[in-house]
Amino acid sequence: MQAPAWSVGHHTVRRIDETALPAATGPWLLPGATADVVDRTAWLRPDFADEEGVLRLASHSFAVEADGLRVLVDTGIGNGKQRANPAWHDLDSDYEARLTAAGFAPEAVDLVILTHLHTDHVGWNTRSAGGSWVPTFPNARYVTSRTEWNYWAGVEMDEARRQMFRDSVHPVRDAGLFDLVDVADVGADIAPGLRLLPVPGHTPGQVAVELSSEGETALITGDSIHHPVQMGHPELGSCVDIAPELAARTRHRILDSLAGTSTLLFGSHFPPPTAGHVRHEGGAYRLAPAAPGGGVVRG
Repeated sequence: MQAPAWSVGHHTVRRIDETALPAATGPWLLPGATADVVDRTAWLRPDFADEEGVLRLASHSFAVEADGLRVLVDTGIGNGKQRANPAWHDLDSDYEARLTAAGFAPEAVDLVILTHLHTDHVGWNTRSAGGSWVPTFPNARYVTSRTEWNYWAGVEMDEARRQMFRDSVHPVRDAGLFDLVDVADVGADIAPGLRLLPVPGHTPGQVAVELSSEGETALITGDSIHHPVQMGHPELGSCVDIAPELAARTRHRILDSLAGTSTLLFGSHFPPPTAGHVRHEGGAYRLAPAAPGGGVVRG
């Protein structure tokens, strides 16, 4: 299947699917997003919630062609990783084949941007080879914010998270491919038309990725917005937000800045159609989905 693609000026953004997340993910991740909340947010159906009010979520990456660079934003869960979460444990997906079919063979990727260092965003950093974990993208620079790295370097981690760093982060650092970027309040340019913006709260150093070309813009959210239900109810936090109040303030700031603009928003866990434009709705916000190739398909 061809990867869905959207144009942002001369940039092209492709969604590389890894796996749909199980129905139990929504109640665990966003416990405040009850069926009643979904019922009061009618525009979530049918794309983002089912008839019973269960949220749909997915794991995917965004593959960006930007002025000749091949850029991958986040790397999903990964195959064959030992994980405490049953939905992530020992996954066997065709992600790598999908990535290659989209023109992003691992050797061709120039830059990997990690919005934050959570398990479901770094898994394909590495692959198994000869009984060891080696960088999947041997010719790429892997980039994350210095604030993010410093937080995890200084905090006491449980064994599950230490395992994730051992198999999916440290091999990249040990190979000399890991770059830390100082991201100021106004952001940090890392390539023409590619800018990292600070979106703290879910993690201290999380970044969003702003794309710009020919007067058009887009924003890849990381986990500052896990699901469109948080657009209708920005106060709803994730159970894994490190600083929930800051995460809510960040979410409000992002949505307020995008509402009514032409900027295309890409959700890092939004199921298809995945992208859209932010609109004001009843004192909060909603997503007007944009079909691959551009264009709002429902207003």
